[in-house]
Amino acid sequence: MAEPKKKGTSTKRAFIFFNCDENKSEQSMNIFYNRVVYKDTQASRKLLWSKVQKERKDNRINISPEDLAEVKRLITEDDDPTKASNFMQFGSIKEIECL
Repeated sequence: MAEPKKKGTSTKRAFIFFNCDENKSEQSMNIFYNRVVYKDTQASRKLLWSKVQKERKDNRINISPEDLAEVKRLITEDDDPTKASNFMQFGSIKEIECL
């Protein structure tokens, strides 16, 4: 059985925050607009959380106030920060593999 991944230790995973349409269609996610890649480290996860906060503050994405703590936890502490996308409208976090 494979051992579970440790939080924030993988060097092969990275994440990109995308602004997108309400349906989170891939066609609406523009890598040339959202081109910052966040490594799977604690420091980068904090920067990703800061990006999400800024996008919310600037009214480019919507997150319910009651969901903010969970979104922060998922981005900064959970093994899979892409789960935070479930609480976002007009925003999504996608995982990519780094070689």
